[in-house]
Amino acid sequence: MTVSAYRNLILATLGFTITFWAWNLISPLGNAFKAGLGLTSFEEAVLVAVPVLVGSLGRVPVGALTDRYGARLMFPLVSALTIVPVLLLIPARHSYPTLLAAGFLLGLGGTTFAIGIPLVNGWFPPGKRGLALGIFGMGMGGVALSGYLTPRIHKYDENLPYLVVAVALAVFAMLAALMITDAPDRPVPQTSLATRLAAAGRLRGTWELAALYAIGFGGIVAFGVYLPTYLQTWYGLGVTDAGTKAAGFALVTVVFRPIGGWCSDRVHPAVVTAWALGVVALLAVVQALDPMLYPVGTIDFLVMAAGLGAASGSIFALVSRVTPQGQVGSVTGIVGACGGLGGFVPPLVMGAVYSGKGSYSIGFMLLSDLALAGCVYAFGRMRTAGAEATGTPASPASPGSPASPE
Repeated sequence: MTVSAYRNLILATLGFTITFWAWNLISPLGNAFKAGLGLTSFEEAVLVAVPVLVGSLGRVPVGALTDRYGARLMFPLVSALTIVPVLLLIPARHSYPTLLAAGFLLGLGGTTFAIGIPLVNGWFPPGKRGLALGIFGMGMGGVALSGYLTPRIHKYDENLPYLVVAVALAVFAMLAALMITDAPDRPVPQTSLATRLAAAGRLRGTWELAALYAIGFGGIVAFGVYLPTYLQTWYGLGVTDAGTKAAGFALVTVVFRPIGGWCSDRVHPAVVTAWALGVVALLAVVQALDPMLYPVGTIDFLVMAAGLGAASGSIFALVSRVTPQGQVGSVTGIVGACGGLGGFVPPLVMGAVYSGKGSYSIGFMLLSDLALAGCVYAFGRMRTAGAEATGTPASPASPGSPASPE
């Protein structure tokens, strides 16, 4: 591997981390906003979920634009533009409607996922992409950074978290503009954005992967934005303590994402995905029974985090297996959007269920059902997805086989 490949991997991971911190700025302070603005549980859930929705949907055009213009342009541009909504949170935090509007714009920070995947995918050969994409995926540790640092910085000064993140974004945008380079053999599509998205949408694998990622990564995002609220509401933890434990959950997902990718370089990624989601399905049932937080609940959440992290890494190893190189950005945009949307719905469901029933058990049982469905589909169908275009058996030895439109 060349020095350029690792340089771009490091920069992409750093940028992903910082923009994800920005994307998740509202969630750790959700309870403070709820108390200060007199919000209901559902209104708080909407507030923390809005950036997730926008960031998810925004990945579709951003991924297609990255196919066309490359990460060299898109990474510094999107990072710099994210500074605007971060700073807008300062005047917006005193009003719920303006806070929602700022959160809407903050969703831009969540789109960089669709920039980094095609960048890393282009620099690494098929046999090393699983681990490389898993390392890039560790950038979702920005959620853990936000959960741990944002409430602590906020205690010193209410405006300081936004100023710190804005400076970090500005520094990265300058580094990215100077140092990120696209792979020299990167295919540059000449068709329109709509045409490219339509072509990606005609790939059967796009929607299969999107459904799996909505469960795996969607679970990570959902816990990232709602776990602090859940821990405070159900277990009576303080803001800082809940944020610390949510950060621990996110940290485990970060660690296990490259492990899932590494395993997928050696075992078919669909098998890795099936095992990981099977673990999540089982432990979601345990949490639905409302165990004590120590030690059962804590262990339960950490192992669930490991399963979700490993599944997220293996699913994108599967993306690189079944997607033509020139369409990785467009497919990543759609798959990433569905992953983010998978994280948008659960906080709303959990907030609504708790408001209506006074319990979160139904929400965890729904997670179990979805994870079990993903486990069965990954094992039963996706093990052969990489073989359809070539007519050869799908195996770890042929991880780069593209899928054709179906």
